[in-house]
Amino acid sequence: MNRRLLSFCLISQWCAQSVAAQPRALTVAQAVDLALRNYPSIRVSQEQLNAAAAAIRLARTAYLPRIDGVAQVNRATRNNVFGMLLPQGVIAPISGPVLGTNNFGTAWGSAAGILVAWEPFDFGLRRAAVEAAEAAHSRSEAALARTRYEVAVAAAGAALTVAAAEETAQAAQAGIDRADVLVRVVGALAKAELRPGADESRARAELAAARTQGIQAQQAIAVARATLAQFTGLDPAQIALDTSKLRALPAESPSSAASISSNPIAQEQIAAVDAARAELKVLNRSSYPRFTLEASGYSRGSGAQTDGRILGGANGLAPNVQNYGLGFSVTLPFVDIVSIRAREAAQTANARAEEARYRQITADLTARWNAARAMLDAARRIAENTPVEIAAARSAVQQATARYQSGLGNIVEVADAQRLLTQAEIDDGIARLNVWRALLELDAAQGDIGPFLQAASQ
Repeated sequence: MNRRLLSFCLISQWCAQSVAAQPRALTVAQAVDLALRNYPSIRVSQEQLNAAAAAIRLARTAYLPRIDGVAQVNRATRNNVFGMLLPQGVIAPISGPVLGTNNFGTAWGSAAGILVAWEPFDFGLRRAAVEAAEAAHSRSEAALARTRYEVAVAAAGAALTVAAAEETAQAAQAGIDRADVLVRVVGALAKAELRPGADESRARAELAAARTQGIQAQQAIAVARATLAQFTGLDPAQIALDTSKLRALPAESPSSAASISSNPIAQEQIAAVDAARAELKVLNRSSYPRFTLEASGYSRGSGAQTDGRILGGANGLAPNVQNYGLGFSVTLPFVDIVSIRAREAAQTANARAEEARYRQITADLTARWNAARAMLDAARRIAENTPVEIAAARSAVQQATARYQSGLGNIVEVADAQRLLTQAEIDDGIARLNVWRALLELDAAQGDIGPFLQAASQ
């Protein structure tokens, strides 16, 4: 009974491992979906978008009043000196009259206060800063969309590369099978002394060359799967592609181009132009005067008296003298205006550069669409011609084989015909996939590969 149970457990474990080792069949759309969920660059763009959203909240805090509070207790001397002291952050100021003495006796001092400062109006500077942050956020959103678009296109292209490698491997295996049959046929004829031994050597050389081609095809599959695994996050050994939909030619696509401006690359550049203009708007308002409404209230205590006496005990530890004030100040950035004007000129040039870059991008995308349209038209014509190539190549193999077996032909004719058939089969598989690849490029130029994914996976 225990042996049966152990055998059952071992068989169950072996079956589970066998199922786990089977490659995962993916449609092109599923591969793209995995890439959009797993590829790290998308997470990078997402976090940059989150940072841009936080920057908007930061810019909006400029509308809030500034409130600063302070509280302190000190034990210090009270010697004061008459005269000016330039602004600095090292020597602590001392309030009160100059006593004309230099006494190292110390007294307690304390202070507590609050200062509220608020700009009632700013000529649109804060609003411009918020708009600049919002433009940066929109640019980050566009960057995320562009990243997702590029990853989707790259993943779909990698899937097509896997499919092309598998088509090549399938044709190469057919060539190996034909070469193997030729070796057996020629070997039998050579043993019967109906053909020279050199023919058998030539047939074996053709078989070895066909096997080399098959190995290269398998290598191409492994490399293509590794590239697809880079996007999907799966182990290359666990990737298999469902190419059933790719074996048929896709339906005709519209001949007129969609608006290139909807491409995520163009959309990101539009956002870059808007961000540059928003930054320029901030600089335009930075040279205006700054008006600040301020209110302050504080209380101080000191154990030092104006007549030179120092009160003992805890005198001065508690603030006991209060003051408050309300005021309005204007700040004029006289010297900063020169640097602001220079920064405005630089930012104006940057905005013009972004606009020129947008025009360049639209021109490149238009050229990309036109090239894809030409590629698609040529790929369809080639795909329509390769079946004729295969039919003729198969007929050539049959005729060359018949001539060889009847003694009217030589081994070279048969080998050449078989190689021609293998190449024709490879050309046929690649030709259909080239139609799909051109369709992907056409949709990619327009900025939406959804129609391609739908056609390739449904």
